[in-house]
Amino acid sequence: MSKWYQQDSETVLKELDSRVTGLTSQEVTDKRARYGENKLQETKKESVLQVFLKQFADLLVIILIVAASVSLFTGDMESFFVIIFVLVMNAILGTIQHVKAEKSLESLKSLSSPHVKVIRDNTKMEIDSVDVVPGDIVNLDAGDVVCGDGRVLESYSLQINESSLTGESTNVEKNTDVIAGDVALGDRHNMVFSGSLVTNGRALIVITETGMNTELGKIATLMNQTKDRKTPLQKSLDQFSARLATGIMIISAIVFALEMWRHMALMDALLFAVALAVAAIPEALSSIVTIVQAMGTQKMAKENAIIKNLSAVESLGCVSVICSDKTGTLTQNKMTVQQIYIDGELINIEDLDISRQSHRYLLYDCVLANDSSIVDGVGIGDPTEYALLEMYNKVKGIHDMSNDLLRDVLPRVEELPFDSDRKLMSTKHIIHGEMTIFTKGAIDVLLERCTKIRLGDEIRPITDEDKKEIMAVNDHFSRNGLRVLTFAYKESRDPLTLETENDYTFIGLISMIDPPREESMKAVADAKEAGIRTVMITGDHKVTATAIAKQIGIFNEGDEAVTGMELDAMSEEELDQRVKRISVYARVSPENKIRIVNAWQKAGKIVSMTGDGVNDAPALKKADIGVAMGITGTEVSKDAASMILADDNFATIIKAVANGRVIFNNIKNAVLYLLSGNMSAIIAVLYTSLLALPIPFKAVQLLFINLVTDSLPALAIGMEPGDDSVLKQKPRDPHQGIMDRKFITLMMSQGLLIAICVITAFYLGLKQSATMASSMAFTTLTLARLLHGFNCRSEESLFTLGFKRNMWSLYAFLTGIVLLALVMFVPAVMHMFGVASMSTTQVGCVISLALVPTIIIQIIKVVREHR
Repeated sequence: MSKWYQQDSETVLKELDSRVTGLTSQEVTDKRARYGENKLQETKKESVLQVFLKQFADLLVIILIVAASVSLFTGDMESFFVIIFVLVMNAILGTIQHVKAEKSLESLKSLSSPHVKVIRDNTKMEIDSVDVVPGDIVNLDAGDVVCGDGRVLESYSLQINESSLTGESTNVEKNTDVIAGDVALGDRHNMVFSGSLVTNGRALIVITETGMNTELGKIATLMNQTKDRKTPLQKSLDQFSARLATGIMIISAIVFALEMWRHMALMDALLFAVALAVAAIPEALSSIVTIVQAMGTQKMAKENAIIKNLSAVESLGCVSVICSDKTGTLTQNKMTVQQIYIDGELINIEDLDISRQSHRYLLYDCVLANDSSIVDGVGIGDPTEYALLEMYNKVKGIHDMSNDLLRDVLPRVEELPFDSDRKLMSTKHIIHGEMTIFTKGAIDVLLERCTKIRLGDEIRPITDEDKKEIMAVNDHFSRNGLRVLTFAYKESRDPLTLETENDYTFIGLISMIDPPREESMKAVADAKEAGIRTVMITGDHKVTATAIAKQIGIFNEGDEAVTGMELDAMSEEELDQRVKRISVYARVSPENKIRIVNAWQKAGKIVSMTGDGVNDAPALKKADIGVAMGITGTEVSKDAASMILADDNFATIIKAVANGRVIFNNIKNAVLYLLSGNMSAIIAVLYTSLLALPIPFKAVQLLFINLVTDSLPALAIGMEPGDDSVLKQKPRDPHQGIMDRKFITLMMSQGLLIAICVITAFYLGLKQSATMASSMAFTTLTLARLLHGFNCRSEESLFTLGFKRNMWSLYAFLTGIVLLALVMFVPAVMHMFGVASMSTTQVGCVISLALVPTIIIQIIKVVREHR
């Protein structure tokens, strides 16, 4: 029987083979054998060594390993050590990037209470929570963490904080009443759930579910079943790597065959083909992508967006849907008084006047019939109650009469604490020598107990018309998602009992809400301009959620709002059809959240999901970008997420999206730089091989080009700062790889341009000797690629960008020039790299030819900008 909340206590006890005197020792033994221990299970994780070894399971890496083996076999130890060093460094970086601390289930376990007070064999005892079984009778007191799901048998003002499961911070009052029909988890007021916290009162419950069968266990199961998704960049790079590896193997095989046809020695031909493969493979690509992402995370951390998973940085750039929690993310997570109905009119806080007796009695009621307090500006107690104290502190004319002082001057004589059955709280005080009872509570209960109404200084019998008007105001508040409290008082010398809570004089209504953050509206508008759809998913009620969504700009004309129960009734096909029209989801379950994320992903969208509770963790893991709250978030949600908001602010997500787009653009530009440069070397080698000319580059020269010109300029490109214009662009298509038609055209044309200049230098050197031809080609290619780093910074020209915007590109260029100068002019280094000594004229030719590609590319950019 899963719907325990629909059954009365006797039926539940009968189904569980239990009784209020508790289980017997034999029954506990039998149930433990049947249900197991009350703990959460976790899946087996990969070891660090397994993750490290998986870094080598890539086609490009395998080619490089083969190349290193050939170099070792042929005695080229320099090439062997260089390749192995690069591969190991990349594997270490990849391991650091991918080995995430999978603490989600550990955090879930920590929510279990270590000790539980149970009744067994009609004796009260304390046991470990893992020993609890279904049917156990458990005593709950304030401060206890609930050890399993249970049905409430007896409740004495029991209040529980279920925010870890429902996402709503308001304490939930529990009772023993049977609930008819299906209701959402947050509305099951006769049930308690594992991991929630008892904040007030006490109760007797019977455990209905333990371990993985609890609501907490269901979340753990969902997390075990939810696999991490590859980011669009990871998919694009995987696809790109496969194509590149195939192309490189074909080209290397052709070059090897051509050299053998020209009667080159087998080992020399093999070594050269391997060197070409090494030169063609951008082995620094993985490291550069990782480092660029890491630099991006540092920038985001300064803007309160803490990135846990480096690949999430890039995914942010193509987010097209943000499923955002309401409480604390879009709103302030703080109840605030809105409008007040008193003396027959609607007023604001600033209109309250303590010199008017009706207003003064309302304020007395707010402060005296109130158990909360404000200490050092921080509210302690029920959020609704300390919102009333904050309202009191804002009233003109209060001066030095603080709420604490008012309570000292007018102390409680008697009290009836709030009760979920009565829905009222009453306190008695002596005012002007008269015993006065102040009461606040739900309108449907308190208004029926009012026989009089106060309008200014006049007190008269309340009429049906008065009640209709009051209810109309209440309906107005409710339609706007406001919570409403009713206030009344009476003068009476009778003892304050449940029977004397009647014959009141109505004072007024106070409406309150958790208001939107000031920056939320602009952030949602920015998201819309950036082509990003914002959807609200909350555990709050539908009316409240829709009202907030309208204020912020999430809910527009023609949009829909649905509850978790309505979502459960939808088929997958119906949800797929309606998902783009639904802007608000209310009273949702963890399963609902995964369905919503999945529906958007099926629609081809990259989804970001925000959350702070345990109930959010599976959806955070399922989403492309899971975003947890840093202030209010549980450890479970933080562990499951890819990004944590240090300020719990929706606007921070939009900043992170902008940074993600900039980082992707930088990575794409870095890849363009790497491939166009490598393409120029390949074209030059293919050209000389087809025409049976001497080899233009020695193997060690190709490795130098790779190490010097691949890494530093590419990293500098990755640090190019962005601007606000990125948010005016639509999200990029996640299915579109890096190598689109425009990218391939640029790569081929720029690679060909550099290759033409390199081949020209080769011919000039060939007039003297093959060694000079190789030296001039090598020097031209190295210098041209260093200069090409400036071209790949952006689509804009250097005249627009300047050098100060990204000084790293200048530093990378100068470092490369110094290293190239060592190879060109220091005898020992020249000999190591097989470079001949060039004349001044030859050096001038090399510099001129190296400048040509950059001059042509910059002219084209300037012309395009003027158009």
